[in-house]
Amino acid sequence: MKTHKLLPRTKFLCLFSLIFIISCIKDDFIGHPGGGDDDIKVRFASYNASLNRSNEGELISDLSTPDNVQAKLVAEVIQRQYPDVVALLEFDYDPNGEALDLFQKNYLGISQNGADVVTYEYAYSVSSNTGVLAEVDLDGNGEVSIPGDTYGFGFFPGQFAFAILSKYKIQKENIRTFQQFLWKDMPEALLPVNEDNSSYYSEEALEVFRLSSKNHVDIPIEVTENKVVHALIAHPTPPVFDGPEDRNGTRNHDEIRFISDYINDEGYIYDDNGFTGGLAYGSHFVVMGDMNADTFDGDATNDPIGIFESNPKINQSVLTGNRVPSSDGGTEASMVQGEINDAHIGDPANDTADFGDSNPGNLRVDYVLPSANLKVVDSGVFWPTEADTQNGLNAASDHKLVWVDLEL
Repeated sequence: MKTHKLLPRTKFLCLFSLIFIISCIKDDFIGHPGGGDDDIKVRFASYNASLNRSNEGELISDLSTPDNVQAKLVAEVIQRQYPDVVALLEFDYDPNGEALDLFQKNYLGISQNGADVVTYEYAYSVSSNTGVLAEVDLDGNGEVSIPGDTYGFGFFPGQFAFAILSKYKIQKENIRTFQQFLWKDMPEALLPVNEDNSSYYSEEALEVFRLSSKNHVDIPIEVTENKVVHALIAHPTPPVFDGPEDRNGTRNHDEIRFISDYINDEGYIYDDNGFTGGLAYGSHFVVMGDMNADTFDGDATNDPIGIFESNPKINQSVLTGNRVPSSDGGTEASMVQGEINDAHIGDPANDTADFGDSNPGNLRVDYVLPSANLKVVDSGVFWPTEADTQNGLNAASDHKLVWVDLEL
């Protein structure tokens, strides 16, 4: 009879622990199986990369070689965080998607400082209202000119636009865009008024004035044959750079409200193809984007993020609960920079943007908000501390990449 020598207890425990750790690392690796037999983990991220340029075609030129300093930093941030789906904000639009292709080829497809390359099989550049000149005088100065009479602030069509990159199939045939939705068609819209309560915009202007300063999009992501997640992406206008009429503050509020109304399938909504209504009941979704609004600090009008907080279809764990994305870097930056940050109410660990120290200070303006029917397993803000070897990546943009891991 064969006998087997038993491992000493200490060696057995060490071997068991090693096997357990390896299995945990494998399970936690993004895109690999999750908790159940049919579950997978998917990382969704939103990143205002500030890859906008002053002139049309300049971004394509900058990305045509692999040595643009800022683009290298942005690419390394993405490589280090390795999202499966990422919304890229402030990425200038071109109708052929050339800039997005070049960014993948010359930056994400090349290791930055030893980081793993990342490949996205599916990509979509989103057209934008920025820099698109209206045919009427929107700002009331007696002439039609750029940028005052564009549907969204910009000096050429597509400046400050956004795009999406995904390792999972984008159902392009089912994408819905709301670029042409008129602000006046939103019930109880916060249309700006003058001090005498008269309309700030003329009737002629309101007949063409679009709600979205860039675009609002619903991009279905086919994670598996039976699991589709709708990426709801928007980049509302900053609630500043206006006057007592608060035209940008009210627009920012209603752009955010539109997202919540779309989630709630409000009947007034129509898309650019004329189809009405919002998301179907029970749909899985992730709201992604730079909302230019912070619940506690900054200049947002009527707390538009509070609309999300009161919507039960949005997963509140990442909005106000125990899965709010955070970083040590945000806390440290607030303490080091001081000034108006010292008067802020919100937790600086949740900040996502490094703005001016005197005004408005660092804020939480970038969001990844899954639907309540999706399970959140982790989240974070990529904001390295000064002692971190990756601290130099903070120079990529004044915004930080925000990510949420979901188990589907």
